Amino acid sequence: MTTMIEERKMIRDLAKKIAKDHFEPRAAEIDKNGEMPWDNLKILAENGLFGAHIPEEYGGTGADFHSHLSVVEEVAKACASTSVALSTQALTMAPFLIAGTQEQKEKYLTKLATGEVLGSFGITESQAGSDVAGVKTTATKDGDNYILNGHKIFITNAGESEIYVFVTRTSEERTKGITLFIVEKGTEGLTFGKKEEKMGIRGSVTREVFLENVRVPIANMLGGEGEGFKILMTVFNETRPVVGAQALGIAGAAFDYAKNYIQERTQFGKTLDQFQLSRAKISEMFIKLETARLLVYESGQRLQDQDSQVPLYSSMAKCYASDVAMELTTDAVQLLGGNGYIQDYPVERFMRDAKITQIYEGTNQIQLLIIANELLN
Repeated sequence: MTTMIEERKMIRDLAKKIAKDHFEPRAAEIDKNGEMPWDNLKILAENGLFGAHIPEEYGGTGADFHSHLSVVEEVAKACASTSVALSTQALTMAPFLIAGTQEQKEKYLTKLATGEVLGSFGITESQAGSDVAGVKTTATKDGDNYILNGHKIFITNAGESEIYVFVTRTSEERTKGITLFIVEKGTEGLTFGKKEEKMGIRGSVTREVFLENVRVPIANMLGGEGEGFKILMTVFNETRPVVGAQALGIAGAAFDYAKNYIQERTQFGKTLDQFQLSRAKISEMFIKLETARLLVYESGQRLQDQDSQVPLYSSMAKCYASDVAMELTTDAVQLLGGNGYIQDYPVERFMRDAKITQIYEGTNQIQLLIIANELLN
């Protein structure tokens, strides 16, 4: 019988090997071309890595949340763009696990967990980013259907995904007026804007989404009417550690490259690792990397244990790990000097990829407010 520790190691080792053999060699090309890494996503699906933490009855592997975090970390370490598909899939699957009906889970969650299709989660609008309760997209009841109208921005995988979960407003009540709906690609009135040209994670497609009189049946409501905000808060508790794991992978890649570089690069007749400043910097980087690792996996464990401090640790993990990723990737560029600034070396890509982890899933400034609320209220 396989123990939990053995299962975790097996899944991490599998993800690490796949990422190292298949994703890392093409990461620079994917970044340069700005195209979806469909071949990478196919490999993830074939190996059951989209739904490591999803119950087997819904197409997942049935492992724990720790294993899912480790998959995201290893994939992000090799190719951040590919890891975005994992984190977005987790975001899309979360409300199905939390509030989905049996029929919704069987119809949609299974396809998402196996990687048969991609999913997208539509929250952000021009006036509603960190303020999720500020969404203006409306859902108006019409008999046995709802009519959706609105405009979403910065939606990951938009146009590529087959399944969408949209955050809408069903009443004027600020938080109690939020409701989630499932919309399938091809539904009349659902259209997409041009692909955004981004600074980093360029192999992840981001587009605007337009909903014009999109008609969906009541059966496509996730949770009850007005329950969307409560569901979202629970969703974010799950997905913020995932962004933390992504940041951890990017930071780890930067650290490894910088460490190897200073052991080989020669200046003034000796390798850089013999200079005290370089040795101190690499030590500081490693301390921060491992501290971030402890916090990310602690948040995952608390989530699994349904600990009362999940919101606190979830926000801390996302905030700290992403700050560390930005700091370590910048340090790596500095350690490489001029070489760090040119595209022949990967550290400038690591730095560009790291920045988004401080922004999406709630900016780090919002995380600080959440942390303060959890500590003081």
